[in-house]
Amino acid sequence: MQFLYPTFLWALAAILIPIIIHLFHFRRFKKVYFTNVKFLKEVKEETSNRNRLKHLLVLLMRILTIAGLVFAFAQPFIPQGDEVKTGEKAVSLFVDNSYSMSSLSAEVPLLEKAKQRAKEIVEAYDVEDRFQILTMDFEGRHQRLVSKEDAISLIDEIQITPSVRDLSKVMSRIKQALNQTTVENKTAYLVSDFQKNIMNIGTEQDTTIDYNLIPLQSIKKQNISLDSAWFAAPVQMMNQANPLVVKVRNISDEKAENIRLSLDHGGQNKPLGTLTISPQSYVLDTVNISVLKPGWHEGVLSITDYPVQFDDKLYFTFQVPEQIKILVINDQGSNKYLDAAFDGISLFKVDNQRSNGLDYSQFPNYNLIVTQELASVSSGLAFELKGYVENGGNLLVFPSSKSDINSYKSFLGGFPVNELMTFEERQRTVGRINTEEFIFSDVYENTRSNLSLPSTNGNFQLSSFGSRGEEQLLTYRDGTTFLGKYRKDQGHVFLCSAPLEDKYNDLVKNAEVFVPMVYKMAISTGKVKTISQYIGRDEILEASNALTGAESVYKLKGRQEEFIPEQKKIGSKIIIGINNQIKEAGYYDLFHSEDEIVEKFAYNFDRKESELDYFSDSELKSKVGGSIKVLEANAETDFTQYIGERSRGIVLWKWCLIAALIFLALETLLLRFWKT
Repeated sequence: MQFLYPTFLWALAAILIPIIIHLFHFRRFKKVYFTNVKFLKEVKEETSNRNRLKHLLVLLMRILTIAGLVFAFAQPFIPQGDEVKTGEKAVSLFVDNSYSMSSLSAEVPLLEKAKQRAKEIVEAYDVEDRFQILTMDFEGRHQRLVSKEDAISLIDEIQITPSVRDLSKVMSRIKQALNQTTVENKTAYLVSDFQKNIMNIGTEQDTTIDYNLIPLQSIKKQNISLDSAWFAAPVQMMNQANPLVVKVRNISDEKAENIRLSLDHGGQNKPLGTLTISPQSYVLDTVNISVLKPGWHEGVLSITDYPVQFDDKLYFTFQVPEQIKILVINDQGSNKYLDAAFDGISLFKVDNQRSNGLDYSQFPNYNLIVTQELASVSSGLAFELKGYVENGGNLLVFPSSKSDINSYKSFLGGFPVNELMTFEERQRTVGRINTEEFIFSDVYENTRSNLSLPSTNGNFQLSSFGSRGEEQLLTYRDGTTFLGKYRKDQGHVFLCSAPLEDKYNDLVKNAEVFVPMVYKMAISTGKVKTISQYIGRDEILEASNALTGAESVYKLKGRQEEFIPEQKKIGSKIIIGINNQIKEAGYYDLFHSEDEIVEKFAYNFDRKESELDYFSDSELKSKVGGSIKVLEANAETDFTQYIGERSRGIVLWKWCLIAALIFLALETLLLRFWKT
């Protein structure tokens, strides 16, 4: 047994007080008058023995009462293995309030159990101790130490949040808060379900802080999640069936049947049927979305699931272009065959411009830029085309038979792509079309059934650097490249080895190859267009910049909130930083004036919490090593007593106080009812 305040034991000297009283008070004699003295000796002996016993018992009760009071103030305890820390303490309490904590534990959500545990821990400490209450929200007010009463109030206010943080970041916040105080005794408790996808803490931690993990787990690991969705094609078109691929996951050990999937688009809710998903697996389903008008569109996919419901909806947005704009850059004039190829298709809008009169600022507005037989490419144009491709544009290059080789070498080497070498005037025929690549995929049902391939009467030999990453789309019979594709950052470069004029190339006359080729080039993109964003990931958004004034700002507006995000204008682009300002799932409009929406974004709750895969107590111990303690307790454990016994051992002062009261009561009974 040890004492929390051993200096109080000096007060045991007070035991001398009842001893002194006993020695000097009870030895005083009294005169007793008797009429008959023959029984005096017998009465005297009997009374003296009884009085002596009574006085000794009273003295013992008084000594024990004083000793009990002194021990109560000295606060004795029995250590339980941990080092007992005395004095004021700084305590950090992290309560996991992410969506996974909405699963059930003994018919109540895990979050309610976590809040109960947190309150019990606070109650285990003294009034003078200070507390930090931390959640997944990382609010500024949670970075200061508060009193015991305020800590209980903050715990009561905790609600489920869409934010998800790795535990390494949580522990960094704890360290930052506790290191602001000069208190030496620093303790941290993390109450969580400890999902494997956020548990990234190692064995090396700050030894000045005593870390403790309190695991909670649901009684049933069962969840169906609408994981993600994406369009099969990079660009969605009007009056066509645009296939949307949907991924639904079964995160349980039981087979999921009759999972209803529905789509809300264009003001109509459409049931899409039911799904059956094997345990710990997923299914991909394809939904065809018909679009009747251009512009921005909103949609939401839904399933029905219980009890974890935050991932049962998936919001998405997409834009349907009114026209696909193509810019043709030439020296002498437009190509009549090229113009004729698009005249009958209202979806395409072709602009022909001379190379010496270009407005470079308009390049980002085009889906495809075609350089038509330029004799040379200026350094300024080469620089602008490179930037256009890097930002997601598509460039199709048809060289001139009289091209300046050095000019093209500098131009094409900047990407880089294979370079033009010598021009040869000889007849050649394309022998192979690559139908596995996006440009020609899903175009032909059977490439062997009388498909006419282009032929040329003159073409450039191309260099063959393996590092350039060429992907052959059309190939001559000898295996050399007629049309190649190259990836550059977010865009693509398409290089044809032959000029476009019909004297050397009949590609423009071959409509069954040329028209779908240019169409797919225009809608091709190396820049993945995300139709859904996720709350808490704090991704950087990008949109087209239509403002020139330095004081003009963009705003984001949702169903219930509107705010000005962090923004940075870079040429024709605006970079948007959210900084965790979005808390609710739904649609958010980016605009600079109420009547002109620049872009729509769909935000969903982070699917990281959908994975109900937890570390067991033994796995936690193995992962964190001995520097962090894992507190094992059942659902009925009183953490006020449990933490108290861990931090101060088995506390005995209450029993000492009770014993003192009992001894005082016995003294009273002896004095009142023991008649002499």
